[in-house]
Amino acid sequence: MIKLSVVVPCYNEEAVIDRFDARIREVLGALPIEYELCYVDDGSKDGTFLRLRAIADEHEKQTRYVSFSRNFGKEAAMLAGLREASGDAVVIMDADLQHPPELIERMLELFERGHGQVIARRTREGDKKVRSALSRLYYRGVNKWVDVELTDGVGDFRLLSRAAVDALISLPEYNRFSKGLFSWIGFDTVTFDYQNAAREAGETKWKFSSLLNYGMDGLISFNNRPLRLAIWLGLTLSGLAGLYAIWIAVAALTQGVSAPGYVTLVAIIVGLGGVQMMMLGLIGEYIGRIYYETKRRPHFLVKETDRSRTRHPFAGSDYAVGRMDGRARVVATDREM
Repeated sequence: MIKLSVVVPCYNEEAVIDRFDARIREVLGALPIEYELCYVDDGSKDGTFLRLRAIADEHEKQTRYVSFSRNFGKEAAMLAGLREASGDAVVIMDADLQHPPELIERMLELFERGHGQVIARRTREGDKKVRSALSRLYYRGVNKWVDVELTDGVGDFRLLSRAAVDALISLPEYNRFSKGLFSWIGFDTVTFDYQNAAREAGETKWKFSSLLNYGMDGLISFNNRPLRLAIWLGLTLSGLAGLYAIWIAVAALTQGVSAPGYVTLVAIIVGLGGVQMMMLGLIGEYIGRIYYETKRRPHFLVKETDRSRTRHPFAGSDYAVGRMDGRARVVATDREM
């Protein structure tokens, strides 16, 4: 019998978490599988953590949870959930019911055919036309740059085989862009479409600024081509500046020196200054990522897990003692140092 783990990152989902839990247990209970739900509380500010505690008490054998000491982001939450999951296959999905639990049966059917990744790709029906157009334009452009393929409509809602999960959690980088990582690890992949579902409660965590930053991560996480572009742009501008200097010298020799040209000169200085600042910012973004990688800080800190609610006597109130990967240790980091 297949054992399925379902990883559910949660951030301020108090209004919907009970409905999600009831619905997914109804779906999974009807399937001929053994299952576990792995909830990750990403430092929620509402009562999400207390609800997860209550759910774990009610369904102790089929529920695991991890609670972070603060909000570390969805990437860290997914990584924590994957590290907790022990199933032969692992499904990642959101708690807001925009990922229909009923699709898990279809995922399992495709998994049993030998696929290492089964991806549910949402259609854009019901989305605003401007947002859909910008999204398609972004993916069309970014795929010309990155070293992996990013597909429009494909997110975190997918089933992963145990081999794919082990490959993901073995990747040590601090700056994680899961869309790219899912594509980078490969494995036999199949995709099917589903109609986009509305969020049943709460508010979306994806504001415009968050989407913009996420898009920037996708652009620079899996290539160094923007830096290569900076070299070519610099050479091009230098060449144009040289030609302009030659033109000015020839004009001065043939027509004499004249006062006009102030506006052109200012425009060139401002334009080149803007390009230089943009290139410095781009280089700084790459250097910043190197900086965070060299710190070797953990992706997250754990406050409590379902396996231990006792505070560690030497680590403070934001740490807990737990057992991960078969070894007892303080659950304060997500990697062996």
